[in-house]
Amino acid sequence: MQKITLSKCYVSAEVEEAALRALRSGQYILGKESQAFEAELASYTGVKHCILGSSWTLIVYLLHQLQGIGPGDEIIVPSHTAFPTMEPLIHLGARPVFVDVDDTFVMDLGQVRAAITPRTVGIIPVYLYGHPVDVHEVLDIAAKHHLWVLEDCAQAQGAKYRGKTVGGLADFGAFSFFPSKNLTVLGDGGCIATNNTQMAERLRMLRNHGRQGKYDHEFPGYNVRFNEINAAIGRVMLKHLDEFNENRRRIAARYNDRLKGIVQTPPEREWAKAVYHMYVIRCERRDELQKFLKEHNIDTGIHYPKPNHLQPAVTALFPYVPKLPRTEQFVKEILSLPIHGEMTVETADRVCEAIGQFYGKKPS
Repeated sequence: MQKITLSKCYVSAEVEEAALRALRSGQYILGKESQAFEAELASYTGVKHCILGSSWTLIVYLLHQLQGIGPGDEIIVPSHTAFPTMEPLIHLGARPVFVDVDDTFVMDLGQVRAAITPRTVGIIPVYLYGHPVDVHEVLDIAAKHHLWVLEDCAQAQGAKYRGKTVGGLADFGAFSFFPSKNLTVLGDGGCIATNNTQMAERLRMLRNHGRQGKYDHEFPGYNVRFNEINAAIGRVMLKHLDEFNENRRRIAARYNDRLKGIVQTPPEREWAKAVYHMYVIRCERRDELQKFLKEHNIDTGIHYPKPNHLQPAVTALFPYVPKLPRTEQFVKEILSLPIHGEMTVETADRVCEAIGQFYGKKPS
């Protein structure tokens, strides 16, 4: 029986030709392809500027450095997210303040209010698995307390909040182009989206050794540059993003329909258009189910098995461990099912049949 993979990258003649175009150009770093990709990303997201970097982690690190983040600062983040969300903060000496999640797996905004102290400088809402938070509510909280907001859209390229594309709704948005993402460049990479022209100009310089001209270094910077081959591939992927996201939504709808009453399927708020970077169920006997599906040639994942407030890298620096009961319970129940932009409904049906077989319940 053919294996069903958890995710799949789109590779076509169009993608290959784009890579060859960049390869033949003779320019490989921050050239015309990168400039065009930045402009197309900005137009898609609805912002003035998108600044590419070699990874989400490093371009966000540079942003935080430009924001002046350092020791004594606190930034509110959900614990249930990929570790890189707070990794740049830790490197700069700031303290991530962890909050619990709601049933859509994004930060509980009631807890955000309670977590604010005089040391709080910002909020990073994570649109985990491709579902946004209530952005208006986050922005209201931030405005009341004079905080910045960075939308973590690493898993939410193309998602919408009240009809508007995420990433351009707050002070800054951050995207990842890792191979498994909805929008990938078939390599590593990330970008910052913003309407702040001054910060955008500084960020462009900081990623490239602090220079404007080839030999004019205004300040010490870094090498966090983007490459032309990945940019050319990203431009192709961006053209297909909405199409593939719609297919992800079709697969999610199929899972919702057929798995109802068997496992707990992920809810979607009425104001959200989620893009299902991952389709994550909550279920009983999770580890047994995962083993059963593997035996039936179906890949699954757990995103993420250990909350960040319990990671050794965090507890070694910040001994106080908050109580986050939802997060700690959810990580025992969550299972990511196969989903990608080219997946067929028939493949989703096979996954549903296997899950129904495990629980002794026939999918609807």
